[in-house]
Amino acid sequence: MQLTVKLFAYFRDNRFKQQRMEFPEGTTVEDIIRSLGVPLDEVGVTMINSRHCELRQVPAEDDQLAVFPAIGGG
Repeated sequence: MQLTVKLFAYFRDNRFKQQRMEFPEGTTVEDIIRSLGVPLDEVGVTMINSRHCELRQVPAEDDQLAVFPAIGGG
């Protein structure tokens, strides 16, 4: 399946901002994030087509997956 992956903030460093990518059917959001080398413990929000999604969710053909880092402060 093909989908568009969008990375935000420092997840873009040495990666990309937005990219059309190919994944096998049944690939989860977690699988995609791991394949990009993004540490799961640094992921704050994931969205498919501008709606919050879970890591175990499987995107559909032509979906857009957005991955945001956790925001810390103090």
